[in-house]
Order: sequence, then structure tokens, then C-alpha cells
Amino acid sequence: MANPDSESFSPNDFRIPSYLIVPDSEDKDDSVEPQCPVLVFVNSKSGGQLGGDLLVTYRSILGKHQVYDLGEEAPDEVLRRIYLNLEKLRSNGDTLALRIQQQLKIIVAGGDGTAGWLLGVVSDLKLSHPPAIATVPLGTGNNLPFSFGWGKKNPGTDHSSVVSFLKQVSEAKEMKIDSWHMLMRMRAPEEGSCDPIAPLELPHSLHAFQRVSSTDELNVEGYHTFRGGFWNYFSMGMDAQISYAFHSERKAHPEKFKNQLINQSTYAKLGCTQGWFFASLFHPSSRNIAQLAKVKIMKRHGEWQDLHIPHSIRSIVCLNLPSFSGGLNPWGTPNSTKRSQRDLTPPYVDDGHLEIVGFRDAWHGLVLLAPNGHGTRLAQAHRIRFEFHKGAADHTFMRIDGEPWKQPLPLKDDTVVVEISHLGQVNMLATHGCRAKSIHDPSTPSHHDDEDNDSGKEDSGEEFRKFGAAETFKIPDEVDISRLS
Repeated sequence: MANPDSESFSPNDFRIPSYLIVPDSEDKDDSVEPQCPVLVFVNSKSGGQLGGDLLVTYRSILGKHQVYDLGEEAPDEVLRRIYLNLEKLRSNGDTLALRIQQQLKIIVAGGDGTAGWLLGVVSDLKLSHPPAIATVPLGTGNNLPFSFGWGKKNPGTDHSSVVSFLKQVSEAKEMKIDSWHMLMRMRAPEEGSCDPIAPLELPHSLHAFQRVSSTDELNVEGYHTFRGGFWNYFSMGMDAQISYAFHSERKAHPEKFKNQLINQSTYAKLGCTQGWFFASLFHPSSRNIAQLAKVKIMKRHGEWQDLHIPHSIRSIVCLNLPSFSGGLNPWGTPNSTKRSQRDLTPPYVDDGHLEIVGFRDAWHGLVLLAPNGHGTRLAQAHRIRFEFHKGAADHTFMRIDGEPWKQPLPLKDDTVVVEISHLGQVNMLATHGCRAKSIHDPSTPSHHDDEDNDSGKEDSGEEFRKFGAAETFKIPDEVDISRLS
């Protein structure tokens, strides 16, 4: 029996004439205008064998010129080449090239880090018509695809599954999401290195958190300055430590990490062995967030103010999307009473604010599995600043969008600062009825009084410089660089 999806599917609706994407190609015989032109980027190493299988299937449908293996060619090189060719053709009067520029969509298949890589590249290239991006869930957490309705389970790689996904892309809506810049500065240590220690050798800018070069305008003599960016979340503390242990284990024994279920099971086991369930016994109190750093926040167009962090909080998450650790929502949706008393709002993905949530231990995190469960809501902020206490610890663990690292801290330095600020927005493709909500969407409910019954008890309390994905990220003008010196 024929597949109904296949009967109504035409590859020509998605195929881009080759002369538009292959410079100096003379073949214009196939210049049929597609209804939904797409470029596909696949991390062939994601999802065990799934990435490689998906690459083969997409190429069988769209051809090799529209489907790229990220292990072979960086996306900034591909997009720069294609857009230069489109611009050249457009300037010569090719109207189809202009329409492709205006209608192009991107599909990226990989984990959250891979998706972030593409988002950073598209942001950095500053295209006149930036393509919206759909994400295929090939990682372990898959928070980005889950937030925008693409699911969190690894997909099928057969022909009918890919056809079904392409049809969803053609029907998807566009949504803007906030992007965030992260800057860290410290005095150059007297001995040793304070460069981030990654558990894996990552491709250039899978959310690279890197030291700026000596010629960079952000570089300050006598200081080390690092930068990075994220779309989903930044976290610090025990959750990042567990993630670091997971990635280290996967690097040492890659043969044990062949599917999503095994990965998630291993993650849970590491939570036990690392002491996350009995943090009060195994986790030094000196690494609790309040003992490690003073936290300051700024509302939009406001002033810096101290944020009270309960002493029991061992992990802090600055969240942009309503999905964390494989689909959990740490913020939840505050009811009208909470919104009024604490100046809180529902978690929109494009309102220029991050939700800041704290966790005491893994048992506290399990509250998220309950209906209306949430972590300790600390604040919502447009900018966040961590000022580390001198000698509090020789290192901590940090994570952005699923990519963790161990961050050494100089013991004799009282000037270590991390500052997170709003950068801009990027376009995502989302299914109708997805979890992510826009503040500008009239269908988004403004009141959710029935969604929060306090099952998670509260404690008191335009130019870019570099994303690291391409070479054109600029710091937002409102960031006071001198305060980081």
C-alpha cells in the first residue's frame, strides 16, 4: 500500500536549481522554482549511526549539493559561498536567485550544540534575509527541537520519515528567539592556566567559550578575557559537573554511547556516583553558588541590583527556552498571584529576559517531573553578572546549551567576573502548538492561573562582535566593558 505522505510529496518542492548553489555552474535546465527551498546540515557523528544514515537519505531526496556533512565542511564556509553566488546572480538580474534568498530555510540534524553552531553562523553572517532554522533531534537532551515542536526522540532515518519531516518544515511557522552573549574576565594567573577545560575536542564553535586573541579589541593587558554565546541556557554548579562527567565518560568509551536511551541512563547513574542526590554530604559547601559568587541582575533599562541566592542552592540555570535536561521546564508558569507579588512573567522566548532558577540537589530536580513542578524561581533579568569571591574555589563547572567545561579560577584574584547580556534575535522554524511561546503571538495566553499550584516550593529570595561561530561577533553597545576590567 502506498504511503499517503509519499503520494502528495514532490522533491521538486524542496530542490534548489544547482546553478544557484554551485558557483559557475552552467546548468540552468533544472531551474524550476521550489515552493520550500532548503539547505540541510547533518552532524554525521550524532545519534550513533543515525547521523550517517540521515545524511544518505536526505541526499537521495535532495541531491548532494543541498545536503552537507558538518564533519567535512563548516557551515559558515558553505553559507558564505552560496549567498555570495546568490547575490552575484541577483545583481545580474536573476529574479529566482532573489526569491531563493528570501524564502530559504535551513534544516540542521544533530544535538543542541550542533544546532547552536548553525544559529551562531547565521547570526554572524548578517544576511539581509536570514533563513529560519528547523532542528532534527539527534542528541541526548534535544532541548532546542523539543521547544519548537520537532520532538526530543531521535527520528527515523528512512525515506518516509524524512519526507514527513520535510512536509512539516514546509508548513512550519517562523518564530524569533533571543540570543545571549557571555563574557568572562580575570587577571592573568601568576602560575598555571585558567583556560576552559573541555571534556571533548569540539569542532570550532560548538558554542565555543574561548579566550579572545591578543589583537582583539576586548583584550585587556594583564587580563584573560573569554567569550561565548547561547540560545537555550547557561548553567553553573553540580548539573554542569554531571554533564562534564558524562561527556568525559563518552570520550573514554564511545562504544557505550550508541543510542539515546543508554545515554540518558548513563547520565542518571553519573548523577548518583557524583553525589548529586546526596549533595549535602558529598558536595563541598564552598562550591554552593552563594559561597562561590555574588550574583547581580539588571532588568531592561534598569540598574544593577544584588540577587539573593539561598545558601542551599548548588546549581543555577539561566534559561532562555522552556526546555532543560531533555524536556523539563524548570521555570514553569507562575500564576497571577506570583506574577503580581514578585514581578514575574510567563517564560517567553523573545522578551529579552532570562529566567534564573536554582536547585539544591537531584531530589529537588525531580520536582520537575511532577505536574506544575518547578525549581526555585530566583528572578528574570535582561543582564546577569557573577562576581566570584576571592579564593572561594580553584575551579567550577559551567555549561552552555549542553556543552560543559571545567573552569579553573585563580585563587588570588578578586576580579573574576562573568556577565551575560542580551545580544539579538534569530529565526527558528516551529510547528504549530509548540512549547515555545512568543510575547508577540496573539494566540499565546497571557494568564495561566491554573498552571502553577506551587508544587515546587519557592525559597526566598546592533552590532555584534563575535559569537565564535563565524568571525563577526560584536558586543552589545550597552555592555560596559570597563566594569569587567
